[in-house]
Amino acid sequence: MERPRTLARARRRPQAGRRAARIPGSRCRKPAGYSAAMPTPRPHLARVLAGALLALALDVALLAAGLGGLAPLWRDGHARGLLLVWAAGGGALALLRPVRGQDVATARRDPGSMLVLFVVPLVTPMVGALGGRLHWLALRPANPIGWAGVGLAALGLALRIWAMAVLGPRFSPLVAVQREHALETRGPYALVRHPGYLGALLACLGGALAFGSGAALPLWLVMLAAQLARVRREEALLAEHFGAPWRAYAARTGALLPGLGRAR
Repeated sequence: MERPRTLARARRRPQAGRRAARIPGSRCRKPAGYSAAMPTPRPHLARVLAGALLALALDVALLAAGLGGLAPLWRDGHARGLLLVWAAGGGALALLRPVRGQDVATARRDPGSMLVLFVVPLVTPMVGALGGRLHWLALRPANPIGWAGVGLAALGLALRIWAMAVLGPRFSPLVAVQREHALETRGPYALVRHPGYLGALLACLGGALAFGSGAALPLWLVMLAAQLARVRREEALLAEHFGAPWRAYAARTGALLPGLGRAR
């Protein structure tokens, strides 16, 4: 009667030669190669380039709508400057492809903020162009302010791309932390905790001012409010995940500007 028990025990043993791997967050063991969640693959270069071209085409269409057609767009130096900045930014992202495979450990959905942070930067330059064409809330002197706006857009986009490149696969459009996520404190993160968000705000503000009109500034304020709300949610998640190292880092850096928004 002992033999059936012996065979049952033998069946429960792992097969010889198979290594065991620990499940993250558990003491149970599974055969080697087990993964609780497989990371998403890095996007292909051709797909990224196609996406950049489609985004640029959409930007052209929206600016043309604001300025009253393709001919006025081509005659407007500020519009050409913005398009050049956006094309350079899209090309840099396509070549660097800083967003590699995602392996999210914890994520908190934030659909409202994500919608605002997608739509508002998209339509802000169009509203600014329309305001400039119809002389709504005109800013003086319009031409220098417009070129300052183009410069702000370039600075903000460059800062955002730099922050994304430093984070690499840890960058996510979600409020999330990745598996094996390390706290980043190098590069722009040595000065502010959210340089990518700062870059997005500067780029949007530049698009609002590029046509010498204040018509799009209320949209920028909406984006600022949504970005600050996202910062609060993200910092709560990072504090929970990293604990004391995050609190020490937050105590010496600003949230969006150096020296401003330090945690106490």
